[in-house]
Amino acid sequence: MLLPLTNTPRDYAWGSTNLLAELEGREPTGAPEAEVWFGDHPADPADVVGGGTLDTWLADASRPGLSFLVKLLAAAAPLSIQAHPSRAQAIEGFAREEAADIPRDAAHRTYRDANHKPELIVALSDEFRALAGLRPLPELRRLLAAIGDATAGLSSRLDGSDAATTAAIAWVLSPAAQDDVRAIIGAARSAVSEEFADDLTLVAMLDDRHPADPGIVVALMMNRVTLRRGEGLFLPAGILHAYLEGLGVEVMAASDNVLRGGLTPKHIDVAELAVVLDPTTGVPPTIAPTTVDGVTRWPVPVPDFALLAARPEGGSVEIELSGPSIAVATSGVVTVAGEGEVTLTPGEGVFLTDESMVRVSGSGEVFVASSGR
Repeated sequence: MLLPLTNTPRDYAWGSTNLLAELEGREPTGAPEAEVWFGDHPADPADVVGGGTLDTWLADASRPGLSFLVKLLAAAAPLSIQAHPSRAQAIEGFAREEAADIPRDAAHRTYRDANHKPELIVALSDEFRALAGLRPLPELRRLLAAIGDATAGLSSRLDGSDAATTAAIAWVLSPAAQDDVRAIIGAARSAVSEEFADDLTLVAMLDDRHPADPGIVVALMMNRVTLRRGEGLFLPAGILHAYLEGLGVEVMAASDNVLRGGLTPKHIDVAELAVVLDPTTGVPPTIAPTTVDGVTRWPVPVPDFALLAARPEGGSVEIELSGPSIAVATSGVVTVAGEGEVTLTPGEGVFLTDESMVRVSGSGEVFVASSGR
């Protein structure tokens, strides 16, 4: 059975005023449009064309909830720096906050469910810019040296050990580092470096938007990433990340657990962030796609979700599915056929309930998210 889906864009402040409108071929509303959710997440379940929402449909049909959530994401400004817990950390943290009777919608609540939240973002725009993971220590030392003496307090805390890296980030986010943070940002805004010109430009942009935010210094410790269209970035538990700008398809485990590390007015639990943080330094976890028989895949090492794309180019492509799936069109006009047939234009989706295989035809592009089992 094929169940057509749609949803209304979420108006987060960092959202783009034009990217989703251009994708869908309509006039911009003038308001920020950040994300369109396709899934059964209770915060914003997809609308079923004809009436109702996907979570209610699944419950009425006595079907289990989905293990994944897929989104169209359009960023015109940086999202908060954040990391997500492992499953074990989420189970423990959720139980702890439940026992403490912290309301699940409380602003200071950290664990809103007992699940982990690995994520994959695939660029739809020509470039998608992000921060992901901690940059190699030798590179960070060169950057701090280029900024100058203001970084001495931070540099002295970095001895190369994981514990020191975690402690340094916790210090940056603490009130004790406030004067150092302001000095580092000021020095970075006036510094000149050929090697780190883009990093210094980023500091100025972030400071203009989030004046003196300690997350700006955390951002200096992170890898800058630029994805080209079709490239992916996988973010497992503990990896600090922040999307900066661009349009993409995002799929993640169905969870709302976020530990923030700056660039946000929302609650930052520094102690808990230090618990879940992966302090490993190195290159960011980008994923190059592979294409076989017209189907492109981005392999990820988690069972919660899988993501693929089909571009039939005027013909047809067969896709094998691993369970209930959601297809979302991102260009052209495509027809998805299984037990029934649905034609999609960009920004429209369809829930594939029991199909083990579907045929995609037409002249556009469709992404299909499903359980990775």
